[in-house]
Amino acid sequence: MREFIVEADGGSRGNPGPAGYGAVVSDAATGETLREVAEYIGVATNNVAEYRGLLAGLRAAHELDPAATVHVRMDSKLVIEQMSGRWKIKHPDMKPLAAESARVFPPGRATYEWIPRERNKHADRLANEAMDAGARGEQWSESASTAELDTAAGAAETSGLSDAHGAVGSAGAEADTRAAKVVATPGWAPADMCTPATFVLLRHGETPLTPQKRFSGSGGTDPSLSDVGREQAERAATLLAGRGTIQAVVSSPLTRTRETAGIVAARLGLDVSVDDGLRETDFGAWEGLTFAEVRERHPDDLNAWLASPDAEPTGGGESFAATGTRIAATRDKLVAAYAGRTVLLVTHVTPIKTLVRLALGAPPESLFRMELSAASLSVVAYYADGNASVRLLNDTSHLR
Repeated sequence: MREFIVEADGGSRGNPGPAGYGAVVSDAATGETLREVAEYIGVATNNVAEYRGLLAGLRAAHELDPAATVHVRMDSKLVIEQMSGRWKIKHPDMKPLAAESARVFPPGRATYEWIPRERNKHADRLANEAMDAGARGEQWSESASTAELDTAAGAAETSGLSDAHGAVGSAGAEADTRAAKVVATPGWAPADMCTPATFVLLRHGETPLTPQKRFSGSGGTDPSLSDVGREQAERAATLLAGRGTIQAVVSSPLTRTRETAGIVAARLGLDVSVDDGLRETDFGAWEGLTFAEVRERHPDDLNAWLASPDAEPTGGGESFAATGTRIAATRDKLVAAYAGRTVLLVTHVTPIKTLVRLALGAPPESLFRMELSAASLSVVAYYADGNASVRLLNDTSHLR
């Protein structure tokens, strides 16, 4: 009986956002690539794109030989665990895709294995090719794909191979590529899976506007901490110093966050880095107003804002959708920069709620259903397989 290897991946630039998938079918005995498939699928989440990639890969293998056995390898822990039957499938968008994938081959003829991203580069490059084509308004073309060449070249470069080993794509180069992947494997599992990038999210302390519940974003007066806010920052610093787990501090550029971060970092003996992506939403003409004042002065704009994440505050402020895109990009950059480390992010209500929302895969309206107090602590961990875990939300025990 013939055996195929199916490697699949999917991605979303925004999660949800413009998405695509890629999958490659290879011969298990020879390692020869038999089929490449990829497609831009419009706006979708990462997980939906990953499932679409799995389904496309299984269908491509079935077209080659319906009687074959298939071993699926993906860097999505979620998909692998769900398709293996160890995790339940709850999301309504993924249930039908999982069920359809399970029907392509009879039970027992498809097995599943999680692999790290570094070993899934071929499928990843296909998915990115599909998303790039979609951004140009084009369809992905197998004949124009360079994913296999790029992947082989990258693996050869990583393993110290030179062009003298022969043209990439030859049988010899393919063998070297597979060897390089095996050589790079030892040691990845404990570090990548057991030591996530952990974001300890600290909302800044109170300002004079905080007790009055006034809109205070990145487009207003940029207030400093009040005496109460500085005391809150000191209490947070005492707690975090006692735990001794923070390895770096990154702050929003606004005054209230930089002051809070400075107080904590001084206690921890760390420097403060500033990242503009962590700034608060710009609330436009609502800056400095209470909710009641906005309701009185701009009722239609407020109702639209409450109903849609794409609506902007009066006067050209920043929509929650735009904030979400910014925060997702900042998250990805910081996760890569602080892989395996614990970093304190000192930021604001909307960025923290957005990070939590994205980690949970919750809808935009969930932003209105979370309480986040001044100087509160929340924690989100990000794993190498792309999954995230919310470990803490709105802890204020250090303030009591």
